[in-house]
Amino acid sequence: MKKPSPNTPCPCGSGNKYKKCCQPYHRGARPADALLLMKSRYSAYALRQSRYIIDTTHSDNSDYTENTAVWIAGIEAFSEQTEFRRLEILDFEDGDEEAYVTFRTIFGDGSMVERSRFVREGERWLYHSGEVGSG
Repeated sequence: MKKPSPNTPCPCGSGNKYKKCCQPYHRGARPADALLLMKSRYSAYALRQSRYIIDTTHSDNSDYTENTAVWIAGIEAFSEQTEFRRLEILDFEDGDEEAYVTFRTIFGDGSMVERSRFVREGERWLYHSGEVGSG
């Protein structure tokens, strides 16, 4: 896998360079809220940063498994086969312990809308689950 260039536009659509946007999160900084976590997870999928996806997924998520080798292979296969074109934030419901982000992602062959649930554990936001609708 080729490393993403820090000077390319960030996949999350912020208009900023990757190094000034999602890269710090992919390197260990903690997003301040669920919206930033959601955007950084989208960028992680687009840039095949599978370890970040795993590290930011709640243990109650249906995809969560202790078998990280299989999980990484699944994430990388999905990312390899998907052309991530654009992320659109439709709604953000912030909260102290729970938050929701509704977004549309445009793929090479269509789109998808998801309402994602995030929960806070200590100082960290984690992706818990999502309800997928039509895009």
